[in-house]
Amino acid sequence: MISYIRSRLFELQDETYRTFHAKLMPGVDRECIIGVRTPLLRTLAKELAKMDGIEEFLQDLPHAYYDEYNLHGFLISECKEYEKAVKYVDALLPYVDNWATCDLLRPKAFKKNRSRLEQDIIRWMASDHTYTIRFGIEMVMSHFLDKDYDANWLERVSVIRSEEYYVNMMIAWFFATALAKQWDDAVVYLENQKLDLWVHNKTIRKAVESYRITDEQKAYLRGMKRK
Repeated sequence: MISYIRSRLFELQDETYRTFHAKLMPGVDRECIIGVRTPLLRTLAKELAKMDGIEEFLQDLPHAYYDEYNLHGFLISECKEYEKAVKYVDALLPYVDNWATCDLLRPKAFKKNRSRLEQDIIRWMASDHTYTIRFGIEMVMSHFLDKDYDANWLERVSVIRSEEYYVNMMIAWFFATALAKQWDDAVVYLENQKLDLWVHNKTIRKAVESYRITDEQKAYLRGMKRK
């Protein structure tokens, strides 16, 4: 199965895309990038998820190629059983070393199991691994700012402190999204300067770039920039 999947990936290789994408992933060795476009990876994952023997690939960690990690993430996203999805996520996250692989991981099983998801998110956000923390915050942003909104998540994310750029960028993205969806609760964290300085200013920058924030709100946010 592993050699079969790798051969399928190389059949889908796009050298132009590989060159372009490698520039977006400075921390990933170019030789480890095959160069498969995301829509093709998603389609391949849907096909492979139905095949016997796919478990062999999911257990074959670490992978040799960046594209294999992304395919792995899409396969997990297809999983509809909560316990299995969490098991797969926990096995993969320690090997994730870039924002793209982290951010494409969106297990379908999480949507109908949000009450169970809460404790796993708290566990992920307490990790000392950059992309495990980032993934945890992203799951809050994806699942708890709309129908299942809980203001306690704003506090839990606000107290995270990190020297890692990709953690801090996710916190800013989270609060910018929270401002668009839950303005009254989220804006308090800027008014009271409860975020790290860099995160505070990056949140404002991302929020004022959003079409979901009104012009009046953007003007108010610009007035809260810190030095």
